[in-house]
Amino acid sequence: MQNKHPLLAAASVAAFLALAACDKQPETISANANDPQAEELAKAPPVTLPPPIRESKTYRCKDNSLVYVTYMADDVTAMVRDKQEEPPLATLKAPAKGEPFVAEGFSLAVDGNTVTYNSPDAGKQTCKS
Repeated sequence: MQNKHPLLAAASVAAFLALAACDKQPETISANANDPQAEELAKAPPVTLPPPIRESKTYRCKDNSLVYVTYMADDVTAMVRDKQEEPPLATLKAPAKGEPFVAEGFSLAVDGNTVTYNSPDAGKQTCKS
């Protein structure tokens, strides 16, 4: 037991000396200090976040295929997939609330629980949730 005390004392002294060598001045970090992108960021347009998701629905079409639609809270954006994969196949926009959602080659008209979906791959078909 007596052999452990000198080793413990030596370890304590080494730790104390290592900590004593630390710089005692606090480090100051400034958010505005020479940011290389400060000028570019000041000129950048404000960021617009995408609308939140209102609901997601799955529709079964007449040909027995499935269409997955995610409706956004702005009521003019819908994301469509014909497989349960990410990312969406297309993001469709409606000119105004209640009008059909459209994108190049795609359209989606909603009537209650029924949609009329048109895509380049599947053509035009009626689908129900």
